[in-house]
Amino acid sequence: MADLSLNLCGVPLKNPVIAASGTFGFGREYDALYDISLLGGISVKGLSLKPREGNPPPRIAETPGGMLNAVGLQNPGVNRFIEHDLPWLLQKDVVVIANITGEREQEYCRMAEVLAPTGVHMLEMNISCPNVHAGGAAFGVRPESVYAITKAVKAHARQPLIVKLTPNVADITENALAAQEAGADAISLINTLTGIAVDVHRREMILRNNTGGLSGPAVRPVALRMVWQCAKKVRIPIIGLGGIETGEDAAAFMLCGAQAVQVGTANFTDPFACPRIVRELDAYCQAQGVRRAQEIVGTLKSH
Repeated sequence: MADLSLNLCGVPLKNPVIAASGTFGFGREYDALYDISLLGGISVKGLSLKPREGNPPPRIAETPGGMLNAVGLQNPGVNRFIEHDLPWLLQKDVVVIANITGEREQEYCRMAEVLAPTGVHMLEMNISCPNVHAGGAAFGVRPESVYAITKAVKAHARQPLIVKLTPNVADITENALAAQEAGADAISLINTLTGIAVDVHRREMILRNNTGGLSGPAVRPVALRMVWQCAKKVRIPIIGLGGIETGEDAAAFMLCGAQAVQVGTANFTDPFACPRIVRELDAYCQAQGVRRAQEIVGTLKSH
């Protein structure tokens, strides 16, 4: 076998395959199917300071090559996670990444404080959420707001901080640099692309929320391009995600400059996707004569 291990911001992972937030819950359902310690890490379902019920249905729509979701970050709240889910997760010999979200800067900072003394290994900050103090614009849209929220949360975080970037911007590299300058330990990209689904017979939007986040293989070329662009600009590690379905997909992100990858929508179509991708990445490395998977990071040849 190839050596798939890596050190991500001082945290050792046995392989670069991480279950993406929102598609893996807190791991219990998948652990009934296979041992989740086979994975490099798990980014848990997005956590808010207080419980959220999410958006009313319908909130999922299929699209060619992917899906739209407008779940609305339904979750039991960070305290319930710490009390009920985290103790179980920490027994599973897998890196636990707490994905945090909020509508105010203070909410993000408070969650970083609450999670600081726990056994969570890393934080991942979702900045695609609307900032209610800035007229509803997402925290991650402008470099100055990326810088401000990252700097504020980093001051309260004890664990390494990953900033998850939205692709719904003019130049994602500006936001990547802003996160780095504000003290982010790593960035993950991309979050979902905004889209809509239309019922032509009813002549109405399918999603009750009207818009939703597009994920799945349809976004992979965009995600690869953005990872490649950011890798040329930032010094901090990149976690790549967006439509990964196979080990070769994971390798493509690593070639573009990602040290690790996250697998999201594929978990819905194949519950065994993550461990399969680990095996396929190992097979790819062996076929390429690569002893350590990290050797391929950022080695993509361009014309």
